[in-house]
Amino acid sequence: MSEREGLVVASHGRHCVVETDDGARRICHPRGKKAQAVVGDRVLWRAPAAGQGEEGSIEQLLPRRNLFYRQDDIRTKSFAANLDQVLVLIAAEPVFSESQLTRALIACEAARIPALIGLNKSDLVEPFARAWERLWPYRHMGGEGRAAHHYQVLPLSLTQSGTVDRAALLPLLAGKATLVLGPSGAGKSTLVNLLVPQARAQTGEISQALNSGRHTTTSTQWYWVDEQRSTALIDSPGFQEFGLRHLSSSELAHYMPDIAAHAGACRFYNCTHLHEPGCAVMAQVSEQRQAGSISPQRHRIYGELFDELNQSRY
Repeated sequence: MSEREGLVVASHGRHCVVETDDGARRICHPRGKKAQAVVGDRVLWRAPAAGQGEEGSIEQLLPRRNLFYRQDDIRTKSFAANLDQVLVLIAAEPVFSESQLTRALIACEAARIPALIGLNKSDLVEPFARAWERLWPYRHMGGEGRAAHHYQVLPLSLTQSGTVDRAALLPLLAGKATLVLGPSGAGKSTLVNLLVPQARAQTGEISQALNSGRHTTTSTQWYWVDEQRSTALIDSPGFQEFGLRHLSSSELAHYMPDIAAHAGACRFYNCTHLHEPGCAVMAQVSEQRQAGSISPQRHRIYGELFDELNQSRY
């Protein structure tokens, strides 16, 4: 049978679920030692010959627009490919890690994928107010005017009947493939089930097909939000660590918009923005909240990441 194009909507081990343009889904395995396909990949696949079982084979991985991944000392973890945006979901409680948020946003910048930040649990008035205040630098990043690089921060109160949040989110997601990223407990499952009512059933079907009925909560999965299959949510596993070992320390400032806005004005071309005289970045580090300033916490996270990426990789 001839090769057909398809979309990878789930993967587990070396097996994938590939969806055809008419919406049919089939388990496929890569032929030989080809590169592992990830959710969001477009592939060429071939159905099995008569009498050779039901699994198809992935013959070719088609070129990617982008790949979103993290990397630590031991391994690389790919989330998804061909994304239009990433929604980083955090919550007022449990208190979110600004370091992990920053790492996720840096990975988005490095992959040239736009990012949104969703802050959940706005019903918890005082914790939410504190969390919203912590996000001031992200809501006002990079100064004013056309060169500004603010992150859109969405206040959310995700529940199974969250009609207000659904109405606020759908216009931002329409026509796009959005990866939902965040730590455990932030509300990712609630968000997916709110926007994709049949998500649980889809998860059950795929997990049963891929893994003999064992529930694969560690897998990334693609969901269509609309019947026209134009808007997609990609649900990813929660993470506690987000390694950036695929980046170099010299690239880091470029991927932090508030620091990048000033880095070109330093006295020295190879300024690390940590201790040099005439550093335009350090001159903007201030507790004063004004356009173009850099929060001390953001600069501290930059320094920690710079040291981490400078360490020898053995």
